Amino acid sequence: MIKKIEQDFRILQLLSQTFPDVASASTEIINLEAILNLPKGTEHFMADIHGEYEAFIHILKNASGSIKRKVKELYADTLSKDEIRELCTLIYYPEQKLELIKNEAEAETSNASELEETLSRFYTLTLGQLTRVCRSVSSKYTRSKVRKALPSEFAYIIEELLHESPSDDNKTAYFNCIVNSIVQTGRADAFIIAICDVIQRLAVDKLHILGDIFDRGPGAHIIMDRLCQHPNFDIQWGNHDALWMGAAAGNDCCIANVLRLSLRYGNLATLEDGYGINLVPLATFAMETYADDPCDLFGPRLDKDDTTHNEKTRRLIAQMHKAISIIQFKLEAQMVARRPEWNMQDRLVLNYINKERGVYERDGKTYEMTDTFLPTIDPANPNALTAEEAELVRQLHHSFRVSDKLQKHIKCILAHGCMYTICNGNLLFHASVPLNADGTLKEVELNGKRLSGRELLHNIGITLRSAFNQDTPREERQFAKDYFWYLWCGQDSPLFDKARMATFERYFLKDKETHQEDKGYYYLLRDNAVVCERILDAFGVQGKHRHIINGHVPVHASRGESPIKADGKLMVIDGGLSKAYHGETGIAGYTLVFHSRGFELIQHEPFDSAQEAIRRGTDIVSSKQIVELSGRRILVRDTDKGRELLSQIEELKELLYAYRHGIIKEKK
Repeated sequence: MIKKIEQDFRILQLLSQTFPDVASASTEIINLEAILNLPKGTEHFMADIHGEYEAFIHILKNASGSIKRKVKELYADTLSKDEIRELCTLIYYPEQKLELIKNEAEAETSNASELEETLSRFYTLTLGQLTRVCRSVSSKYTRSKVRKALPSEFAYIIEELLHESPSDDNKTAYFNCIVNSIVQTGRADAFIIAICDVIQRLAVDKLHILGDIFDRGPGAHIIMDRLCQHPNFDIQWGNHDALWMGAAAGNDCCIANVLRLSLRYGNLATLEDGYGINLVPLATFAMETYADDPCDLFGPRLDKDDTTHNEKTRRLIAQMHKAISIIQFKLEAQMVARRPEWNMQDRLVLNYINKERGVYERDGKTYEMTDTFLPTIDPANPNALTAEEAELVRQLHHSFRVSDKLQKHIKCILAHGCMYTICNGNLLFHASVPLNADGTLKEVELNGKRLSGRELLHNIGITLRSAFNQDTPREERQFAKDYFWYLWCGQDSPLFDKARMATFERYFLKDKETHQEDKGYYYLLRDNAVVCERILDAFGVQGKHRHIINGHVPVHASRGESPIKADGKLMVIDGGLSKAYHGETGIAGYTLVFHSRGFELIQHEPFDSAQEAIRRGTDIVSSKQIVELSGRRILVRDTDKGRELLSQIEELKELLYAYRHGIIKEKK
């Protein structure tokens, strides 16, 4: 022990600043030992949200059904199904539901006295029910952790209610008095809202977002606002996130792609309302350049029941969509010329257009084009921007760079994110790990180094962060900014991992064979348990029950595809939360819950709206699949946090020994 203390002497001296004597060190050991024997907190996994903010927020509020499961456990014998549904809706949307309840009560009562009595009964009953639910979801945590989750205004009252049982005869009057006082002082609404928020916070200990917050749906900025306020979450960057990060960093190729995708799905709200991106210059340029072009192939992909876009708006979006697409292909060709080491010469697509004949000629083949009206392309120099296009790019670049809210959200993504995470025996990443044909890890060049697996993803993360650091040398910073685009569409990018991106071909060539994007070996081999074990070994993932969890490629449940692969070693939780995928996947996404009893995979049906959920108590229709059930309840001791606490206990025991043997003196 003395030799160990000598090795750790500096650490123990620092530790003694926090625990200055035997009593304080002993108390902390007792506290940590107690925490080790609590059930592990619930982890909540979501992927590929793609701007669908209403569904995301609802799933977050109900913790993929965890809150309803708790309410059913508590009230299955005393409340009807309708009453359970109403209570759950109140927990999810307390402000809106309370307003609806009060309006209904007012309509059903004849005078103010009767209304007051009706609401008083409702408040008294509801406060008791919510307190019991809150007590249940907080039972996994220490009082200290629960206290930190409580709103300051009601912290003392909620804590008293949580830790005093109304069934105790000696405390019944005390408990009832607190509840009655809340009602009589007119604070019932505020208190209900506060305790519902606490229930939502404590239902899930940690939230994991496995990439792709942005694009397609209308509310990525709303999702980011919510995440930036979340108490405990992490993000594994997705390809669409990298695209927006690159746009915020000032990569013009990324900016053009962000605009093109937003216009393709008629999603201008995130750009204009969310981030204040000025689209007037693009609209003006597009209307002038394509005034005589119907731009039929560039119309936005909208819901069948869309009523927010009239014909004039749709035509303008189509013109803007075509304009930015051509600019994108030019900018990408310029990037390819600047970074020849990326071997992306196949992206020089405009070089093969024969404007005179109106065809596409490549590799000795001639392809019919769907659109030949290309007024801004000069056959002699097809990848050169016109003067008007160059000025437009400059204006758009400025708009993205000066968007305070976008920069704030990207800082949040950087602060809470990385390319991968290892947590409690699970390896989390968005898309893939580049592999060779035989399933071994593929070496990929990055900044002149050949890297694979964990080292590759780690160094990519460092590179991306350097794009936002002012102290990064100029050349390194420029490479980092450029690399965001490679991550979006480079063959060996772990966020893409395909032979090529056939954007131009899908827009302009009729031959569908040219649209093919062959997937990398990770997607071809990921159902092989041996390959998954090899990846887990390479990343140093420990544990008897370890898994890979990722998203990116939608699981086609309607075709019978399973999200559970490689004998349970891999779980793919992209089931198509985005409305754009609903027809393709047949469902509206998966989420995963990992609690103290094991893993549950939740399959969701499309979500109507928050308004319907509040008004009618409708929830996302979900089906639950037990992926893996633990033979015993998983404790904090069994988790990464537990191992950290055990290490702290050992250091504290060393400190105790040092105090008792006079090696370090107590500070009275």
